Amino acid sequence: MEIVRKITRSTIKSIYPRYYPAGAVEFFLAHHSDEHIVTDISDNKIFVLYEGGESVGTVTIKDNSINRLFVLPDYQHKGYGKALLDFAEKKILELYECVQIDASFPAKRIYLKRGYKEIEYNIIKTDNGDCLCYDVMRLEKKHG
Repeated sequence: MEIVRKITRSTIKSIYPRYYPAGAVEFFLAHHSDEHIVTDISDNKIFVLYEGGESVGTVTIKDNSINRLFVLPDYQHKGYGKALLDFAEKKILELYECVQIDASFPAKRIYLKRGYKEIEYNIIKTDNGDCLCYDVMRLEKKHG
């Protein structure tokens, strides 16, 4: 739990304030609470990527949805996010016809490049009257 918390909180605190207002950042931190992490661990839904004995990223898979995909800031832009995404998509598409993800602003471009399509746009009111905007995106299984 400590490893997943560290990766998640470090990434949110260092990257998200560049894209979101304070209320939205606090929402993300609360959404990825210790309780949620513990539940996902006990349900065997969390995976951690290690490099040279160091934990560098994590992904949570729930049914056909990718949740909590984070790579520590010092390890970003080195292929670890792609490796986690490749792993999660492969695992999901073995059982489902599509992969779904709630895309944060920082990651949306990555998903578009991988063939994901926007299927829904959401706005959540957060503290201080701030808004959290995100897209639900879907990647369809390729047949043939």
